[in-house]
Amino acid sequence: MYDKIMLPVDLDKASSWEKALPTAITLCRTFGASLHVVTVRPDVRMPMVSAYLPKNFSRDAEAEVVEAQRAFIEEHIPDDITTQNVVVDGSPWEALIKVSDQLDIDLIIMASHTRHKLVDYVLGPNAEHVVHHSPVSVMIVR
Repeated sequence: MYDKIMLPVDLDKASSWEKALPTAITLCRTFGASLHVVTVRPDVRMPMVSAYLPKNFSRDAEAEVVEAQRAFIEEHIPDDITTQNVVVDGSPWEALIKVSDQLDIDLIIMASHTRHKLVDYVLGPNAEHVVHHSPVSVMIVR
């Protein structure tokens, strides 16, 4: 039923993955699916932002995130699960939709967040945007 499952993670917030990861592992094993662990970095390449950052900041930061995510995968995902490490830049929900299309993902599994900030009421949380805009199934784990 599922061949490619995507798990978005924020490496600084365990709440972004700790409830969703066991579900993703179970479904990968059940369907023999691969797991695509995705981290979205803020896009700092805009001239207005990048002018204030060190010369190779974006490249160095990406390398750090890739390495941190590799360590995350090694620590938290069993060896029997085929895993891909994916790091993308941009707005979280838009980047997740785009990369799910590029990777031909069948299912996106996300943890639910309720932060109760004003921005969540005005813009809506990323998970809500992914649910409303994704052309593939999205599972929200509470």
